[in-house]
Amino acid sequence: MHRTLADDLFRLPELLQSARDFATAELAGLAERPVARLGQAPARAPLPGDGTGAEGALARFAERWAPGFSGSAGPRYLGFVTGGATPASVTGDWLTSAYDQNLSGAGGSWAAGLERETVAWLRELFGLGAEHSGAFVTGATASNTVGLAIAREWLGERLGVSVSREGAAALGPVDVLSGSPHSSVPKALSVLGIGRDRLRHVPLLPGNREAVNVARLEEALAELDGRPAIVVANAGTVNSVDFDDLRAIAALKDRYDFWLHVDAAFGAFAALSPTHAHLVDGLDAADSVCVDLHKWLNVPYDAAVQFTRRQDLQVAVFHNASPYLGLPAGEPDFLHLTPENSRRLRALPAWFSLVAYGRAGHREIVERNVVLARGLGEGIAAVPGLRLLAPVRLNVVCFTLAEDPTQDRIDALARAVTASGEVFLTPTVYDGVPGLRAAFSNWRTTEADTQRVLDVLAAASAA
Repeated sequence: MHRTLADDLFRLPELLQSARDFATAELAGLAERPVARLGQAPARAPLPGDGTGAEGALARFAERWAPGFSGSAGPRYLGFVTGGATPASVTGDWLTSAYDQNLSGAGGSWAAGLERETVAWLRELFGLGAEHSGAFVTGATASNTVGLAIAREWLGERLGVSVSREGAAALGPVDVLSGSPHSSVPKALSVLGIGRDRLRHVPLLPGNREAVNVARLEEALAELDGRPAIVVANAGTVNSVDFDDLRAIAALKDRYDFWLHVDAAFGAFAALSPTHAHLVDGLDAADSVCVDLHKWLNVPYDAAVQFTRRQDLQVAVFHNASPYLGLPAGEPDFLHLTPENSRRLRALPAWFSLVAYGRAGHREIVERNVVLARGLGEGIAAVPGLRLLAPVRLNVVCFTLAEDPTQDRIDALARAVTASGEVFLTPTVYDGVPGLRAAFSNWRTTEADTQRVLDVLAAASAA
C-alpha cells in the first residue's frame, strides 16, 4: 500500500474529525455566508504528482476553493426550487459515503430493503396507492425521463410493437400534450428519440393561469381519432405553482387512450398540508409521477424518486440482460428500473430525515415556506418599483419591475440583488414579461430572512 494511503488509513478517525470540524464551522456561518459567489475562480492547478494526504487535501481545499462556494444551502437562496439539507439528512448522506453501498441489486446487503422502505414511506406521504412502485434517481429531469420512457413503451404496447427492442422509430410520430411543461420534458423527449417538436402545447385556462384548459385538452385528444398519446400534467409550475386539474384529466381516460405522466417535482409536497392537499387531488390516478426530494424534502443533491403503475414496462425498458446480473422473479433489482447499473444509496438521507422529523416535521417546513412566500408577495406588492406577475399560490413569488420591465432592466436588477450577497433569485418570463422569481423551500428560512430579502429588493428596484 502506498505510504500516504497507509498513513491516512491509520489516522482515519482523526481525519474524519478534522472534516467534521471544518464542516461544522462552514455550516455555523451559513446564514451569513454570501448567498452567491461572484468573481473569477482560481486558475487550474496541475495534477499533483506526489499526494499531500487527506489532511493536506483538506487544507488546500479550505484555502483555495472553499471561499468561493456559495451559501446555496442557506435560508436566502431562493433561486430555482432548491431546498437545503436537514441535520438528519446530512447525517444520512455522510453515512451513505461511509458505507459505500452499491444499489445495483439486493445481493449481499440490506441496502435495497432500506430503499424500498423509504419509497413506500414517500408513496404514502404523497397519497399514492400501493399499485405505484418507485425507485430513486438523480433529480427531476431523470425522473421525468424515466416516466416518459415507460410511457414510450406503453405506446408500443398499444400499437403492437416493442420499443425497447425495435427502437422509437417503430412508433412513428408520437403525440405529447401538455399545458405548461417544465423544460426538462422536451429534454427528455429528445433523449428518448421522441423529439422535442412532438410536444404540443395545449391552451391554458384564462385569467393569468398556467394550468391547462381541460376542455381544450379533450379537444386535442379527440383530434387524434383514437391514436394513443402521452399527456404530461403539472402539479406545481415553476413560475406561479399552478396545478392542473389532475382528477378531471384522469377522468378523460374513460374516453381517450393516453398515458398520464404528472410532473410533481415539488408540488407533490402540497399533500403534506391539509390546507393545500386538494391541489394534488388525483395524483394517485397518474400512470407515472416525478418528485424531486432535494427540493421540499430538504435532502442533499442528488435525490429524486419516480413512481409508476407499470413496473413491468419499466423493466422492459431498463433491464440489464447479463448472466451475472439476472432478472429474478418477484421484486426486480433497482438496476432493472433506472438508467444506472451502479449507484449510491440515495435513499439513506431521505430515510434519516423522515425518521427524524416524520410527517409532522416536514409538514411544518412546507407550511412555513408557504406563509413566508405569501409574506414576501405582500411586501413586494407594497414596494412602488415592483409588481407581482402572478398571485402567490404556494411557495413561489413571481414579480417584475412596475415600470418598463425590459430584459435588460430585469437583468440589471438580478445582478444588483446577487451582488448584495444577501439573496439569490432566478430570472423568468411570465406571460411574455421578463421578471424574477423567489422560490421558498429551505428548512432554515425564517420571517427575518424574508424581511432581509424584501429590503434588498426595495433598495435595488429604487436604484
